[in-house]
Amino acid sequence: MSEQRISRRVAGIAESATLAVDAKAKALKAAGEKVIGFGAGEPDFSTPQHIVEAAAAAASNPVFHKYTPTPGLPELRAAIATKTERDSGYKVGADQVLVSNGGKHALYNAFMSILDPGDEVLVPAPYWVSYPEMIVLAQGEPVVLPTTEATGFRVTLDQLEAAVTDKTKALLFVSPSNPTGSVYPPEEVEAIGRWAVERGLWVVTDEIYEHLTYGDARHSSMPVAVPELADRCIVINGVAKTYAMTGWRVGWLIGPKDVIVAATNMQSHATSNVSNVAQAAALAAVAGDLAAAEMMREAFDRRRQTIYKLLNEIPGVVCYEPEGAFYAFPSFVDVLGRELRGHTPQSSLELADVILEEVKVAIVPGEAFGAPGYARLSYALGDDDIVEGVTRIADLLA
Repeated sequence: MSEQRISRRVAGIAESATLAVDAKAKALKAAGEKVIGFGAGEPDFSTPQHIVEAAAAAASNPVFHKYTPTPGLPELRAAIATKTERDSGYKVGADQVLVSNGGKHALYNAFMSILDPGDEVLVPAPYWVSYPEMIVLAQGEPVVLPTTEATGFRVTLDQLEAAVTDKTKALLFVSPSNPTGSVYPPEEVEAIGRWAVERGLWVVTDEIYEHLTYGDARHSSMPVAVPELADRCIVINGVAKTYAMTGWRVGWLIGPKDVIVAATNMQSHATSNVSNVAQAAALAAVAGDLAAAEMMREAFDRRRQTIYKLLNEIPGVVCYEPEGAFYAFPSFVDVLGRELRGHTPQSSLELADVILEEVKVAIVPGEAFGAPGYARLSYALGDDDIVEGVTRIADLLA
C-alpha cells in the first residue's frame, strides 16, 4: 500500500491564485522583464509614517519583547472597539475583539470556531480565492451561489432561500466585494440580515474594504442594519487595505463573547499573540484619523474610472463598473476562442497565461474566483501602469 505522505485535508487545498500570479510576475520582473502586475490586492502606497514610527518605538521597548495576551494588546482591542463604533456604528466591547495574524487568519479562526463536519456555508460567487478553502479546512462545505453583472454581482434573497438546507450553518457576506467591486445598498444588506435571523443562520461578514467605496455607494454593516443578528454575526476586518499595511499582518474578528473565547483558545495553540511591533503599529493606525485613507481612496477612485473606461473600449470585453474595493472584474467570454499570436485560449485561465507570456501583463483568471470567463485586475497600482497594462492587453486582443 502506498504511503499517504500529505494529509488529504491539506493535499486538497489549492494554492492561492492571487499570490501565485503575483509571485510569477515578480519573478519575471527580477529577470529583467517589464511586467505590469494587476494580480495582488495590495495598495501601492507606503504605510503612513506615523504608523511606522510607532512600530519603531515599540521595537525598542522591552515590554514588547515578551509574550503578550493571545487575543491582543488590551489597548489595541479597546481601540478597535472604539474605531468600529466610529466607522460603522457598531458598538462592541473590547472583550468581543480577537486580534489575529491578518484578515485571513481572522477568517480561518471564525470558520474553525463555528463549523462542524458537514455544515454548509452559503458562498456568493465570484468569491475571494481563500474563502472556500478555509471552509473546507474547517470541514465545512461551501455552497456556491453564482452571480453576474446582471444583478450587480449581488446575491438575491430568492437565491439564498433556494440554497438553504437543514445543513446550512452560515452565510458568508462580503461588501465591498473582492473580486467584483460590488457594494450592496443598505436596504439589501438589511433584507439579507433579517432573512438570516429568520433562518437562524450565522453570518460571517468581511468588512476589510469598508472605507473604499465610490460615487453614491456606501458601506453598510449588517449587524448595525439588523441588531438582532449580533449574537450570530462575526465581523472580519484589519489594517491591510485601509492603511496600506498588507505586510504587517494584523486583522481581527468581532463576535459574541463565546466565539471570541473559543477562537482565542484555538489561536493560543496555533500562533499565540500577534507580533507586538505590528500590534503597536495597528494601534497607531486605528486610533488615528482617516486622512491618509481618504487620500488613497481618492487615488483609487481616479484609477477605477480609468481602468473601467479602458477595459470597456476593448472589443469583446465587458466590465461592470466597480463601486468599492480596488478591483475591476471584466468578462472576456467573447474573446475566448479567438486566435491571439498563435494561441487560441478557450478559458480565462488559458487567456491569462497568453497575456502574461505575450505582453507581460499579469491578471488573475476568473476560475480562481468561481467565475470562468472573467478575470480580476487590481487597480491598486500607479496610473501610468494601469494605462500601459490595459493598452498592452488591448493591442493583443485587437
